[in-house]
Amino acid sequence: MSLLSTSLELLELQSPELEHICYTQYHSTSPQSSTASSSRNNTMPVPTPQLGSYKYVQETKENLDWADLVTVDLSLYHTPEGKKQLADTLIQALREKGFFYVKNFNISQERVDRQFALGKEFYELPLEEKSKYTPEGLDQGKFNGYVPAGRRIINKELGIKDQVEIYNIPKFNGDFPHNHPDLISQNLEEIEEFARSLHTEVLDPLHVLLAIALELPEDYFLKLHQYDVKSEDHLRYMKYSKYSLEQNKQLDNWGGGHTDLGSFTLLFRQPVAALQIRYHSTNEWKWVKPQDATLTVNSCDALQFLTGGYVKSTVHRVTVPPVDQQHVDRLGLLYFSRPNNNVRLTTAKESPVLQREGYTQNNFEASGNPVPTMEEWTFAKQKWQRTKGYSADSEHQNATILPGFKEQAYA
Repeated sequence: MSLLSTSLELLELQSPELEHICYTQYHSTSPQSSTASSSRNNTMPVPTPQLGSYKYVQETKENLDWADLVTVDLSLYHTPEGKKQLADTLIQALREKGFFYVKNFNISQERVDRQFALGKEFYELPLEEKSKYTPEGLDQGKFNGYVPAGRRIINKELGIKDQVEIYNIPKFNGDFPHNHPDLISQNLEEIEEFARSLHTEVLDPLHVLLAIALELPEDYFLKLHQYDVKSEDHLRYMKYSKYSLEQNKQLDNWGGGHTDLGSFTLLFRQPVAALQIRYHSTNEWKWVKPQDATLTVNSCDALQFLTGGYVKSTVHRVTVPPVDQQHVDRLGLLYFSRPNNNVRLTTAKESPVLQREGYTQNNFEASGNPVPTMEEWTFAKQKWQRTKGYSADSEHQNATILPGFKEQAYA
């Protein structure tokens, strides 16, 4: 009996409203899988410890108000004409909505599935074991390791706390210790290869395309985002545990509107519909639809600073899922990209585009305040975000992060 036949027989045993088993053989025709035999992957073999299969929840059947997002097809990246076309697509996406899809990024679905399986098995560990890896100084902005649920109050009147658990894994460039549970340690080489490939296969091309769009040298943003230079990039396994149906009726969102602090955030396909974005032009909230064989990418604070506001940091939130998905947990696999710690977040005034369009000062420069380095910005905002008891009230949400930049509440 073939593996695919076996998977289909097992699939019939599952309740169709709940979930289906993801077998990597089923995804072998995905665009990424067709390029998985690249020379880089052939020269960097990794061990493949046994992991349980990962179950992807079925997508919602509700007809939601989906965002209309463009797709950056990296199969076009390898010619000058393709780069120019993609640069135009990227800057349009960043300027209009700040969210977009990326496809054909040379990372096989099998490798993605294994990362989801790792995340799932990590969250099945006892809380006592996970808590051994909570960083000291969490209230001061430290974030690598395990962040337990319940630190934020998402409904002050009812006292409902968040049910979000986070496990952050920093870069593998020698700047960070890697103390992990055995499950993670035993798969660390594979995790490193996966994280590094996100730079070479996704982030580096996006940085080149952004430079082309701004008429800067192609390596302009590459120099600010070097993997082997210290920065606070990290891979994240993120779990939103489900609330009761009664609690969901009382909640507006599982996580309030916010922006990310880095350059780009990469989100792997996550079929529980809950992510919403706020359009730059209309302030309307739209649902982000999971697309097969894609990454969902959004622009963040650092790019807003580096482009003088020409590229905006995109407001997004995690809301209550549709009714047919409220009975399941929501597991996310993300990567947060950030400029190197020593980069000062000044506007790229060398850009002819920014000069022509009049985007020559960011918040700090316009207010006459010192422009922070990326390290200073990271820990200032993380301290604000990670303070225990963080509450979704206007006083906290409108705090001054650093002189020259004030956060704001997003409904």
